[in-house]
Amino acid sequence: MASTKLMIMLPLMFAARKLDGDDPSIVFMLRCSYGIVQFFILLSVIHVYLCVQRFANGKYKDNIIYVAPPPNPLDPDAKKQYKKTTFGEHASSTARSLVTSTIFGICMTTGLHLYKGMIVGLAMQSVMGPFSLFEKKLAKAILLQGSMKEEDTPKSRRFFDEKYLEELDSKDEIVDGQGQVIVAKKEKAAKPAKKTFEDILLDTWDSGEEKVDFTALLNALNKSNVNYKTKENGWTPLMIAAGLGGAKKSGVVIKKLKELGANASIVDGDGWNALHWAAFHGSVKGAECLLENFGSAAGLQDVKDKEGKTPVEHATAEKNHDVVKVLEAISDAGAGGGLADKDGLRKRK
Repeated sequence: MASTKLMIMLPLMFAARKLDGDDPSIVFMLRCSYGIVQFFILLSVIHVYLCVQRFANGKYKDNIIYVAPPPNPLDPDAKKQYKKTTFGEHASSTARSLVTSTIFGICMTTGLHLYKGMIVGLAMQSVMGPFSLFEKKLAKAILLQGSMKEEDTPKSRRFFDEKYLEELDSKDEIVDGQGQVIVAKKEKAAKPAKKTFEDILLDTWDSGEEKVDFTALLNALNKSNVNYKTKENGWTPLMIAAGLGGAKKSGVVIKKLKELGANASIVDGDGWNALHWAAFHGSVKGAECLLENFGSAAGLQDVKDKEGKTPVEHATAEKNHDVVKVLEAISDAGAGGGLADKDGLRKRK
């Protein structure tokens, strides 16, 4: 970019000097071209500034970055000194500097022309203005690639050719805002946030019957959360264990829930109890374990949801015939069995 700019600028300087500053038509055309070019440059700079202000104050504003100054053309082998700063602070200051320098340049060129009659500056800036703007990496990135999107990160965009702590090596010299050399200590990796009980509960359900591992749920269960209801839909551990009844250890989970004092009569936001879950998802083992641990006397099979449907009606509608046999057998022998129809799993929720 620098070599291209130089190849254009040198011939332009010689050509501009030959312009007749006393010719009103030439002066008028130069003023028009300069005004139009600078108007669009100023609009572009303002657009860049507004975009930067949006993401500079966003979720990445406190990210630590290390920024090196532009290379010195007089000493290309000079050791880079990386300044430690935050992404938000550096982005904001760079955007402000871009606006300030653009306005200052327009005022200076216009002032020299009006008070000194200089037209070389008008000619030069009419051509070189866009080149100067696109020399700014931040402006070029936003004007050509757009502002930061939701999936973007500072590291993916690299607006300032910055480095991050893990990318620094022994040859990089780090300075603070006052130019004092500092030692960048390797920060310990942040510990992953501890999952809440609700997270564990929902992750267990999201795993699905074939891949579910109840270990985390079993370890987290206690008397205080045995009847916990999720915030959005009111799901309980017993409902999820019953819905995943075909998975290994589902029976162990239901038995432990019973021992801890689980209440099988609790219903979720749709009016479903744990037996509704087992019935809808074709969980024969889940239905059997519920009836074995809580008993048919609990009346779970007779509860109607908000649509007026009992567990057996849901099992029938979903063609989970093995579950239907289990539930219908309650009124006869009080027992039943069969293999779970796994096709019903995860149709709901």
